[in-house]
Amino acid sequence: MSLKTLAALTLAMFAAVPVAHAADNVLKIGVNGVMSGAAASWGLVNKYCAETTAEMYNAKGGVDIGGKKYKIEIVALDDKNDPKISISNAEKLASDGVKYIIGPNIDTTAIAVKPVMERAKAMNFPYAFSKELYTAPANASVLGMVASYQVGPVVYKYLMDKKGVKSISFVARNESDAKNQQEEGVAAAKSLGLKVLADKESYEPGTTDFMPIMSKLVRAKPDAIVLSGVAPSDAPLLIKAARDLGFKGQLSTETGQDAKILEQVAGEKAAGFLSVGGASTPAIQSDYMKQFVEVYKKRVGEWNDEAGTKAYALELILAVLQKNPKALTDVEQFRKEMPSFKMTNPFVKDKTTLQFVGKKDFGRQSQVGVPLVVNAYKGGGFEAVYVGQVAN
Repeated sequence: MSLKTLAALTLAMFAAVPVAHAADNVLKIGVNGVMSGAAASWGLVNKYCAETTAEMYNAKGGVDIGGKKYKIEIVALDDKNDPKISISNAEKLASDGVKYIIGPNIDTTAIAVKPVMERAKAMNFPYAFSKELYTAPANASVLGMVASYQVGPVVYKYLMDKKGVKSISFVARNESDAKNQQEEGVAAAKSLGLKVLADKESYEPGTTDFMPIMSKLVRAKPDAIVLSGVAPSDAPLLIKAARDLGFKGQLSTETGQDAKILEQVAGEKAAGFLSVGGASTPAIQSDYMKQFVEVYKKRVGEWNDEAGTKAYALELILAVLQKNPKALTDVEQFRKEMPSFKMTNPFVKDKTTLQFVGKKDFGRQSQVGVPLVVNAYKGGGFEAVYVGQVAN
């Protein structure tokens, strides 16, 4: 071996040491979701929440796992709500050794990355409701929020008891995840004894003029209209169209919404609109959650109610890793902890338990047990009208 070759090898060896050392002290967490287009706020809130949690831990020197401090690095990729891009993102994150990924945000993208997660022996935390992601033999995904079929019956029962609703109509974007939510909502409404006047109405992606579809619904005179799986940018346009057509009844959805967009586009016409709320309302926030809100606002510029739900995923991931450090590199160890894992919920002021739930719907605990909150829009913001819990 020549001196030149030996010198090169020696230099390479020394250069590799700090890189390996740095990698050993960095915990990479992926975010793969929609960060542009009509549903951008869903994925952006995932990203901002993960970055906020990372910032809070890193400010204290990192997260202590097995007696060792790890700095948290968030690797966030925009899938543009495109299954092909979501697959590419998942493959990129997996090839970089990322074992835990937050997202994607809808059924089509979450189902698309399922085989990638399984092959890579990684786990993801989607905000998608398809049961095939969470029931056996699937085991790579954990639902990060309350599903539409869990919150739907709560909303409809509230409308029946508090608003006297007896008839209801459903409309959805012509996409598989929204249509699935529509079907589940219709089934839940019928089971409660509501008269369903429209169960299959839909509009195409990219629609901006909602007067024709809403005119058809309003003519039937339902007491309530459900915007199934509605994206944050579509919701105020649908609401505005309904109100401009003279609809005086109730409007609701089972997806999280953005108060700022509702205010800018629909204004007071959105008053009373019901949606899934952030899982830590101001009335129940702990001091830790209040700190999270302030750090989030400093990072983003404003608070988004949905962040109250999406704050949970990374916090729970870190807590399980702290309990079982082997899960850093082996997701099977993570799965072993899930059925019995419990911790005090750090985001609410009253002492409550945070755990994995979902056995009733999925046959096992494959869902983050965030509080079930229903919000009503009022005066530019949301107020909680119901706070509960998904059955374990």
